[in-house]
Amino acid sequence: MTQTQPAGRPIEHLRRDPVLRGLIGFTLLGCVLFVLLDGQPMRQVQVFWLVQVPLDAALALGGWRLRRLAHVRYRRFWSMIGFAGASFTVGDAYHALEVLIRPGEPSLTGGTVQTVFFAIGMSSNVIACLIFPQGLRTARERFVFWLDATTVLVGGGVVAWCFAFNPLDGGTDRVNASVTAALVLVATFSATKVALIRNPPMARVAAWPMVSAAMVQGVSTLLPGDFQSLDHAYVYAIRLLPSVLIAVGPWIQVIVVRAGDPRHTVKRRPYSLLPYGMIAVTFVVFFLMLPDTASSQLVGATAGVVVITCLVAGRQLIAFHDNMNLITRLDVALGDLRDQEVQLREQASFDGLTGLANRTHFSAEMTRLLSADSSLLLIDLDDFKTVNDTMGHAAGDALLVIVASRLRDAVRGGDLVCRLGGDEFAVLLPDTGPAGAEVVAEQILRRLAAPIVLLQHTLVTRASIGLTGARPGEDPSTLLANADIAMYEAKRRGKGMWIAYADEMGARIGAEAVLIRQLDVAVEQDQFTLLYQPIVRLSDGRLVGVESLIRWNHPVRGLVPPVDFIPVAERTGQIVAIGHWVLRQACRQGAAWLAEFPGEVPLQVGVNVAGPQLRDPGLVADVAAVLAETGLPAGSLVIEVTETAVLDDEQSHATMIALRALGVKLALDDFGTAASSLGLLLTCPVSSLKLDRSFVESITTVSRQAAVATAVSQMAAALEFGSVAEGIETEEQRDLVRELGYEHGQGYLWSRPVPPERISELRTHDLTPLTVAP
Repeated sequence: MTQTQPAGRPIEHLRRDPVLRGLIGFTLLGCVLFVLLDGQPMRQVQVFWLVQVPLDAALALGGWRLRRLAHVRYRRFWSMIGFAGASFTVGDAYHALEVLIRPGEPSLTGGTVQTVFFAIGMSSNVIACLIFPQGLRTARERFVFWLDATTVLVGGGVVAWCFAFNPLDGGTDRVNASVTAALVLVATFSATKVALIRNPPMARVAAWPMVSAAMVQGVSTLLPGDFQSLDHAYVYAIRLLPSVLIAVGPWIQVIVVRAGDPRHTVKRRPYSLLPYGMIAVTFVVFFLMLPDTASSQLVGATAGVVVITCLVAGRQLIAFHDNMNLITRLDVALGDLRDQEVQLREQASFDGLTGLANRTHFSAEMTRLLSADSSLLLIDLDDFKTVNDTMGHAAGDALLVIVASRLRDAVRGGDLVCRLGGDEFAVLLPDTGPAGAEVVAEQILRRLAAPIVLLQHTLVTRASIGLTGARPGEDPSTLLANADIAMYEAKRRGKGMWIAYADEMGARIGAEAVLIRQLDVAVEQDQFTLLYQPIVRLSDGRLVGVESLIRWNHPVRGLVPPVDFIPVAERTGQIVAIGHWVLRQACRQGAAWLAEFPGEVPLQVGVNVAGPQLRDPGLVADVAAVLAETGLPAGSLVIEVTETAVLDDEQSHATMIALRALGVKLALDDFGTAASSLGLLLTCPVSSLKLDRSFVESITTVSRQAAVATAVSQMAAALEFGSVAEGIETEEQRDLVRELGYEHGQGYLWSRPVPPERISELRTHDLTPLTVAP
């Protein structure tokens, strides 16, 4: 896709464009050489043709560049302009070589080859002006356009005929006169199109230099013969000026396109001044062409006709002006009312950013369109927050606009697309059953997955879609709630997919909603408790640390394991409050053990911290405050994190570095289960690795398990990390991991998670396997 720069005034870019600077500078250099070589007309002619060729090439390159940048409806126009520039380049280059190799009589007129290619190029220009679309909609607009255009073209034809068949300078040959006539016609065509149509192929700031070039060439033929003598340096500059104007036109349009304003819609006025201007030009040329011997009667009659025509035209212009003032005042008053009405209607019914229906309008239309055969899609963009956080909200808004456009393209004309808010969209499919809705959902996912170039970054957008069909008597709010449940089920299963609603989803969501409410009460009423599982030094069986494990003493369900409520707490953000309670309780208990055994080495107290906690800006301050409050040394606290919690997360990484600065130790828990464990070791500021229990349970029988355990131990040793093997349940497993180099072990071989007082008992002697388990 074509990427444009932010919109701005093109004139601000024109002054800085290197191509325009180069063309102007190259032309000025040629003018300087014309002056320096004054008195040497042959050298001046050679410089003229050497400067002419690059200007022709610039026209060709500009046309070719716009062929790729311009709107598709104008690519054929710019292709022909580029072809014309290429024809001029070939013909002028041939003649330039001829002038350099075989200099003869100084002349700015080309030979036969140059004339042929010039004619080809001019024909291409004329055809280009004729073929691009007019953009006229109504019969009245077309009639007015062709009426004005005919006036202009007839006038231009008269001027061209005068130049071709009755030149002012009797010494001017017919070839030059015919060329001048062609240039006048090209200017006439171009001026007509640029001034009269609604959607011209180029902005006026770029079009008028090209139109003016032909006019300048035509006017130059009116100059007296002595003024055009090659004895004067300025003659070369005047003859070069049209080529410069033609060359810069396409490059100005390139700048306009890159500045974000590639097309300019011109409001069609009830009348145009161009036909009247052409009438005036025609009369001027006509009088200049009158023979010197014309009779006074002929001159008087002609002057009378001209005066009457001018008076009628002037009177008509005055009437047009008066009418336009009246119409303008009425249009302004009515336009203000219409604009306010439209603005109020749009604000009430449509989203200001994407132009889609808003929630209010969508709810009203659902009530009107909903039937037993309708379906609803609820669409939520995956990881949209990452775009806002990394690229800014402006980029996020631009992405939403693109997504809205793709949603419109993916549905039928009668379907209703809505932006509910944020990055959430809804699509109502009237009279569409589940099978048709599934097809639409697949189409949406496919269209959204097409790469998007945004701020020089290529993004691939994914979405989670919840699909539900309407049931007899079902109200819109229930339908929307069911689609919402299905959408979150799609996110739970891995995102980037659609899921159809089923009744069991609603039951599970309802149970989860109850659990969420109960978790809030559990935090307030202190229903949680901590158990501690020993971590043993494998060399001598001494207890050196514990891992804190939360349990929920539910008033009805009894003891609830973490697997039943921690994932829900992480999704809802409740884990932050629960984690703060765990941190405080574990540090208090660690400080109590330190006071109970003052002569012993302090136990390392491990506390599990989830991803949402690491992304909490207040975590580091909370840890520092709890350590200060409880008196536990920072070196006795071990924060245990999983690989998935810190993977590609800058905020989590910064938090871990800040925790290390406090003196807290960090352990990478469940190591080996994520996809990029090895790369993570190079950036994650941890002090120990905990081998996941899945690699220990079959370590004595499965060679691959043993190989992974060996590799992790060797990496820990090489990186000077501590190492802990989790899930040890047999003496054979203990002996093998010890042989592999692991320093510490944890598992049911020594003890299940136990209350804090049991840990105090275990500290008094070595842990003998299987004898101390409760």
